[in-house]
Amino acid sequence: MFSIGPGNKDLHPALRCAVGVFVPLITLVLLGRLDLAIFASFGAFTGIYGRGEHHGSRFFLQLRAGLLMLLIILLASLAARAGGAWGLNETSTVWLLVLATTLVAGGCSVAISWLRLRPAGSLFHIFSFAAIASIPNQPPLWEGMLVAVLTTAFCLLIGFSARVLPSHRTPWVRPRPLRRTPDERRAAWLEGLGYLVAAGLAGSLATLAGHWLGFGHNYWAMVAAVVPLVGHSTVHRVRRGVQRIIGTVLGLALLAGILLVGLAPLQTVLVIALCQFGAELFIARQYVLAQLFVTPLALISTLLVVPASPTILLRDRIIETVIGAAVGIAVVLAPVAWRRLRRV
Repeated sequence: MFSIGPGNKDLHPALRCAVGVFVPLITLVLLGRLDLAIFASFGAFTGIYGRGEHHGSRFFLQLRAGLLMLLIILLASLAARAGGAWGLNETSTVWLLVLATTLVAGGCSVAISWLRLRPAGSLFHIFSFAAIASIPNQPPLWEGMLVAVLTTAFCLLIGFSARVLPSHRTPWVRPRPLRRTPDERRAAWLEGLGYLVAAGLAGSLATLAGHWLGFGHNYWAMVAAVVPLVGHSTVHRVRRGVQRIIGTVLGLALLAGILLVGLAPLQTVLVIALCQFGAELFIARQYVLAQLFVTPLALISTLLVVPASPTILLRDRIIETVIGAAVGIAVVLAPVAWRRLRRV
């Protein structure tokens, strides 16, 4: 639960990801267009993929991941406009967003498996879709997509930029062809079903609880619910769910200290880059330690675009994380319990 694995050149992908998010965000700050920051932040997720691959394989894997993320960003922007265009009230819009995010969770999980991308699962796509679709005042569609496309292209450039140094140059080869056996296809669809159930159930419970108790950001529960679905075994998956809760609590304590300082936009972007660096440095080695950086990263990015009460955000984050992680652990344990019942 609290051990840490050895490093495996984690510094290199951490630097790539930090630069990939810092340069677009600092550019938007200088241009006075923080309303577009969320499109740059999610476009920068392209750099997370293919971290340990050769330059050629990394480029093609990141290209696949980037195109999929751009599609999700576009769908999220259109979904944000659909509620107003259809004349839906606030409650209907919230439930429609839960349904749409649930479909994204299942569909992107299958797509990620089909495209052989790592990290596995649709966590980033759930977060991207729901966060963008939840923005009340959307910027012009072409501006948001332009920022996302340019950020994606910048991350692709960073991904093979080390080839200019002979000592860091790796072979330029394409990844192996996308062929799947029937068992692999079946596993991909079953995994997608797990994401669909976990995200849908967590989103529904968080929405109902939010109506009763007065808190929001139900998509944070959906994100937390799919965290336990990635793992080598049932024990590992349950452990990830518990680590998500522990890491979130520690990360919120760090965030509270950061917010007390009262950062300017330029300083905020620097903190985002540092948190991105820390998250990528430890995400493959110690999930609790990685969450120490992921939690402030996610919330500061949210505050940069949609200002809100920090106290409310801290409260919502821990409640939604507990709901989501509990649902995810339950989904992981359900097949095990069912098999035991059948044997009995």
